[in-house]
Amino acid sequence: MPPRTLTPIRPAAPIREKYERRMLALIDEMHRSLLHWLSAEYRRNSPEVTLLAADETPARLLQTALGRLARRWLARFDELAPRLADYFSTQVRDRCDRTLAADLRRGGMSVRFRMTPAMRDAYAAVRAENVALIRSIAEQHLTQVEAAVMRSVSQGRDLASLTNELTARHGVTRRRAALIARDQNNKATAAMTRVRHLELGVKQAIWLHSAGGKTPRPEHVAFSGKVYDIAAGHDFGDGEGPVHPGQLINCRCVPKPIVPGFGD
Repeated sequence: MPPRTLTPIRPAAPIREKYERRMLALIDEMHRSLLHWLSAEYRRNSPEVTLLAADETPARLLQTALGRLARRWLARFDELAPRLADYFSTQVRDRCDRTLAADLRRGGMSVRFRMTPAMRDAYAAVRAENVALIRSIAEQHLTQVEAAVMRSVSQGRDLASLTNELTARHGVTRRRAALIARDQNNKATAAMTRVRHLELGVKQAIWLHSAGGKTPRPEHVAFSGKVYDIAAGHDFGDGEGPVHPGQLINCRCVPKPIVPGFGD
């Protein structure tokens, strides 16, 4: 007779989509602002059209303008980060609790989940990682924009070339934000679900590969359907050490918890 199991809790697409949309909206707004102000400064301070004092080079003036923009946008992302992280972490935690409680009720078990110390730690870790990643989006993008502007000035490139490079960089940043949203949704769901499983006394689960993604990890595919220890995780011998479903970047695997006597 096969072991009694709970339904795997998969990451919720609506939570990821709202999280991603909010980041992309601010990224797009930042890109438009940078293009507008840098274009104006680039035209105003281009060596072809402007006579400057000896200590006021086009590069220095553009760098000053970019510094003002960078401070403004870093502050905007610093403001967004904790609010969006709070929303995301709370939504994932509450959904995991609701989904697991409903599954347990179908098996004849009634459980009311509370904010335990273990869940509080998991929540804090998810939130902290979210805050850092959201802030890093602006930090990384603005650093690369500054480098592009300085290269453009030093090489005597025109505004159209700079605009093309900034637009390409904008696309890279958008794709990174989408990856962060997807990966964080996977990791947060996995981490908070694991806490609840352990609190319920569940010791083992079946590792299930998602069959999603363009480049699945062969070792995860081969391990799908195998039993592993929830507390310890599983070591695939790839140098990552013991890991859990959904923990590694782009891992969409999920656990199917084994509960002896569940539903009997």
